Amino acid sequence: QVQPVESGGGFVQAGGSLRLSCAASGSDFSINAMGWYRQAAGNQREFVARISSSGSTNYADSVKGRFTISRDNAKNTVYLQMNSLKPEDAAVYYCRYKAYWGQGTQVTVSS
Repeated sequence: QVQPVESGGGFVQAGGSLRLSCAASGSDFSINAMGWYRQAAGNQREFVARISSSGSTNYADSVKGRFTISRDNAKNTVYLQMNSLKPEDAAVYYCRYKAYWGQGTQVTVSS
């Protein structure tokens, strides 16, 4: 199964932290970029962060300095560490691996 699987979402108060995980199968995981996206209710899906096969990262302006994407190729897993969460970060967070999307994990942030 190639579809990635996200986990780690939940409920947190504003200012809190969460770490999302995304596990993907495949022997070529390490040579593929991975990305995190999110979709809030009523909004389009938007880019959050990306990590290349070499570990280069880029972020949406809205999360720079607060979120950190990383990967563990030995575990075929990518992470999204989210700190200083704001109510506007609340969304379903999706992992993208090649052309495949995960099922999403809900992040709720209370003010």
